[in-house]
Amino acid sequence: MSNTTPSIIIADDHPLLLKGLSDFLIEKGYNLVGSGKDGREAYNLITKKNPDIAILDIQMPYMSGLEIAQQCKGLDLDTKIVLITLHKEKDLYQKAQELNIFGYILKEFALEEIENCIKTVTEGAPFFSDKIKELIGVVFVDDGELNTLTPSEKKILKLIAQDKTNKEIASQLFISYRTVEKHRSNIITKLNIEPKTNSLLIWAKEHHEKLL
Repeated sequence: MSNTTPSIIIADDHPLLLKGLSDFLIEKGYNLVGSGKDGREAYNLITKKNPDIAILDIQMPYMSGLEIAQQCKGLDLDTKIVLITLHKEKDLYQKAQELNIFGYILKEFALEEIENCIKTVTEGAPFFSDKIKELIGVVFVDDGELNTLTPSEKKILKLIAQDKTNKEIASQLFISYRTVEKHRSNIITKLNIEPKTNSLLIWAKEHHEKLL
């Protein structure tokens, strides 16, 4: 993917929103290679043009944004999916994460966040709107944040996800209890986790798949 001019397709079943987003991207000089008014058109554009980024409404006729993402994942396509939505349900965001969605932003903030989103996704990192995190109270993590952890910290995080106590972790890794506590503190800091009771355990369980 080019770092300066990624190819982009967009799709939305609301004509005014589609035109507004299209005009905005063209005005800003982005490489818009196609637009669709429903899920079927969006999916066909992705398979034919293989764009770097596809910006999709989450709910469209024929195929939803999530269904398109599922198909693209199954075909191992390189296109990075960004979903724009009015929906604020927690389970939808979790489903998006499972499908390796690269971006998730709310429609009411789309134009103010889309440039930052495209820049972040182009650099290979997921973009989940801060507005979404605030609304549903979930801390999303990307691989870049996990990569800040040392091998020892990752091992400890995996053991925490398995309900191991500090004492059990210290015994299993042949390190002191105090060293485990220090690692836990460093992990909380690096991953920006609130230092509340059991917050690290809850985080580790929610993200255990990324720790495998």
